[in-house]
Amino acid sequence: MKALIDTCIIIDALQSREPFKDDAQKIFLSAARKEFDGYVTANSITDIYYLTHRYTHSDKDTRKILSNIFLVFELLDTYGLDCKKAISSDITDYEDAVMVETAIRSNMDCIVTRNIKDYSKSPIPIYKPEEFLTVLEQQTDKN
Repeated sequence: MKALIDTCIIIDALQSREPFKDDAQKIFLSAARKEFDGYVTANSITDIYYLTHRYTHSDKDTRKILSNIFLVFELLDTYGLDCKKAISSDITDYEDAVMVETAIRSNMDCIVTRNIKDYSKSPIPIYKPEEFLTVLEQQTDKN
């Protein structure tokens, strides 16, 4: 399964944000174990850098964290066409619409986010972290 992981999930795991950290950290571990193919967008990485740097107050530490993210998750580039298509999307939050367009173009099976209400009109499946973990568990049970 190819899953695009939203910024909020990455930050929940990195900053141990309650009450979200457990599921977010399980998603990290599942990606590291190659139980699914995990992706983040290059756009998300700049946000992750900013938010993590505010937490660590260290460029060196933040870059090390990003390097570790790159070991676990693949990067997806957002194209200009994704941005153009998002303009006419039924998804009202533009940033989320861009993520959906990137996911569609990149043949993702789903997006994992806590912010599912903004993705209600997504043509690809959207999972909350706990739902995604259940789907992964069901896939493992089938194999």
